[in-house]
Amino acid sequence: MSTTPTTSLSALGAGFSSEALGSQGVFRSVLKALSQPGDPVALEHDAEVPATGHAASAAVLLALLDSECTLWLSPTLAASQAGTWLRFHTGCVLVDAPGQARFAWVAAGDALPALASLQRGSDEYPDQSATCVIDVAVLAPALAGTDSWRLLGPGIQAVQHLRVAGLPEDFVPQWADNHGAFPRGVDVVLATATHIAGLPRTTRIESPSTVEA
Repeated sequence: MSTTPTTSLSALGAGFSSEALGSQGVFRSVLKALSQPGDPVALEHDAEVPATGHAASAAVLLALLDSECTLWLSPTLAASQAGTWLRFHTGCVLVDAPGQARFAWVAAGDALPALASLQRGSDEYPDQSATCVIDVAVLAPALAGTDSWRLLGPGIQAVQHLRVAGLPEDFVPQWADNHGAFPRGVDVVLATATHIAGLPRTTRIESPSTVEA
């Protein structure tokens, strides 16, 4: 079991002012993001989130985690109070290895674990897979023909264009492998401080370098 920096519980920020309403509101935003892949969704909440990590990511995990969930934090987050805050408010279990976790949170600037190393579930139980929340620098709709992703798949009318900055250069080929493992696979939530965008495993990504001229 992973450990987190010790701190006085009185020094931790509060969760949602109304646990039920706050969780439901953020949960609905996450469902919208995953049902409309690549379309950024503004995330409104009143939680006193940790100073480290993007606020939208913290709120997403605050809404999704419970005492039966395992969570892995990237090094920057693991060295902060983020894990203590989430553990206090949700009862989640922190783990040392990404492959042990049902949820993973990766801070901006930290290395992203290989998607193939995360839990992908099985053909019989594809729901037993990991959800990875990734802090990114830029998350914005884009116009066709720009330096952006072209997203295709369920929940997308024709094509969705999304500009993302802050992911490793090999993310798109990793995602192609993840998408190809369907019904197994990891689901991803990309987050800035204020917005999230969903990448369910059913979504196909074409980057400018993978689109034929």
